[in-house]
Amino acid sequence: MKFRPCIDLHQGKVKQIVGETLQEDHNLVVENFVSEYTPSYYAERFKQDGLTGGHVIMLGAGNEGAAEEALQAYPGGLQIGGGIKADNAAGWLEHGASHVIVTSYVFQDGQLRMDHLDQIVSEIGREKLVIDLSCKQKDGSWYVVTNQWRTFSDFELNQDNIRMLEQYCDEFLVHAVDVEGKRTGILEPLVTKLAEWVTIPTTYAGGARSLEDLARFRELAGGKMDITVGSALDLFGGSLSYKEVLSYCR
Repeated sequence: MKFRPCIDLHQGKVKQIVGETLQEDHNLVVENFVSEYTPSYYAERFKQDGLTGGHVIMLGAGNEGAAEEALQAYPGGLQIGGGIKADNAAGWLEHGASHVIVTSYVFQDGQLRMDHLDQIVSEIGREKLVIDLSCKQKDGSWYVVTNQWRTFSDFELNQDNIRMLEQYCDEFLVHAVDVEGKRTGILEPLVTKLAEWVTIPTTYAGGARSLEDLARFRELAGGKMDITVGSALDLFGGSLSYKEVLSYCR
């Protein structure tokens, strides 16, 4: 189990927000933390600590410059997501991203767009693609959500669908939207199911707040998945020691 760092960008700044509150009216977004440090500060920190496979997420427009700054500080060490499409994916790889992360481009208008998935794979290759399966629970199952996590798609997370998508990408990133940014603990039923279903590198994000949560995640995932910790980290205004997380995951 690796610790995967994150740099979430909103209005050009490094922030931690409650994911479900993300919307175009910035005044209604619930912010857990707004950093006084630059994106490159965090990227350089993660580089110094030898962390790989972390993600930079652009939460809305106006974050391109901040994202480029982070990628240039740690070329080849970070993935990039937020507004990625077939026509700009290669450009982000040229800016230094190791992978691009897609959600809304592939899951559009509530449905999986295989034509878009084929197009982006043809542009950059599956080995450079991460599919973000950010999901919420409905009727006892988990479904991918898009449009700033407000719109349910008809794509259910299950073994058959996961195995199908694995043919098109190098990794999965899964935000458990129901607990994202809330520091209420990991979503154990989802972690358990993902561990059963996935056979490629997969990073889980959402709710982790303590070393006990990390231990429980490791137990449930059986070492098959990696984890991201955001709002709970002292790097982002929380009480969980970043250094202790690094030590534990190593």
